[in-house]
Amino acid sequence: MVDKNIQKLNLGSSKHRKKENFYGILFASPAILGYSLFVFLPMIISLIYSFTDYAVVNQTKFVGLDNYINMFSGEDPFFYKSLGVTSYYVLLSVPLQIIFAFFLAILLNQNIKGRSIFRTIFYLPTIVPVVASSMIWLWLYDPDLGVLNSVLRTLGLPTSQWIWAESSVIPSLAIMSLWSIGGQVVIFLAGLQDVPAHLYESAEIDGSTSVQKLLHITIPLMTPTIFFNLIMNFINSFQIFSQAYIMTDGGPNNASLFYVFYLYREAFKFSKLGSAFAIGWVLFMIILVLTLLVLRSSSKWVYYEGEVK
Repeated sequence: MVDKNIQKLNLGSSKHRKKENFYGILFASPAILGYSLFVFLPMIISLIYSFTDYAVVNQTKFVGLDNYINMFSGEDPFFYKSLGVTSYYVLLSVPLQIIFAFFLAILLNQNIKGRSIFRTIFYLPTIVPVVASSMIWLWLYDPDLGVLNSVLRTLGLPTSQWIWAESSVIPSLAIMSLWSIGGQVVIFLAGLQDVPAHLYESAEIDGSTSVQKLLHITIPLMTPTIFFNLIMNFINSFQIFSQAYIMTDGGPNNASLFYVFYLYREAFKFSKLGSAFAIGWVLFMIILVLTLLVLRSSSKWVYYEGEVK
């Protein structure tokens, strides 16, 4: 009798589980279908076309690995140039954004009057369209009439050509990237509010300074949030495009020829769509490999609550 009851319970739970699975798949099917049609399928098609000499006006023909060989062999001089320019920008902008956003979040986390207003002010630039913000920064960077050079002249400091000089265009765009760190600041603020207050109280009782609390409490407990912002910032920075398209057109002398702008130019200016697909897949693999390396390194410096290392 007991065995029969157990069998009935198992049968009932099995039917309930199947019903849950059915409804789970049913409700998730629009997202799955949308991803398959608009993300996965185009990716497969682009991979296939990356092995062709595909152009809109000419007949498509299979060329094998020629598109990839042309890039890596140096036949296309702009491949390594764009890769170097983008890497330079990533190495400058990512640490700059992470550090600036982190310390700005610490300041905005203090119990000061008007804190909500300051948080709103620093977040507002994030919702400004890239085209509009690029036009604002074009005016700020103007060598003759720009605000930045006017301030430097007033202070008696040397002026800069900013985005109109090869040596300063990438640092200038890296500085401009600080305009849109509001999203990262919000994420850092959320992480800071999860740091237990009793740890700071214990540290104060022990006579710890603000710097010691920052180094031994805040930063270690914030490493998961830092890690998340680092990964997202890293991926986004490798795909920078709009600033080069609007502000510099890849110049001067290809000094701001970012990788995605190079891809765009190959596809829509020179109509080399097959080559552009190959360039896109190389970027995908670069981001994938470097992201995996960062993920692998996280075990050495990211500390999660309750974890023993």
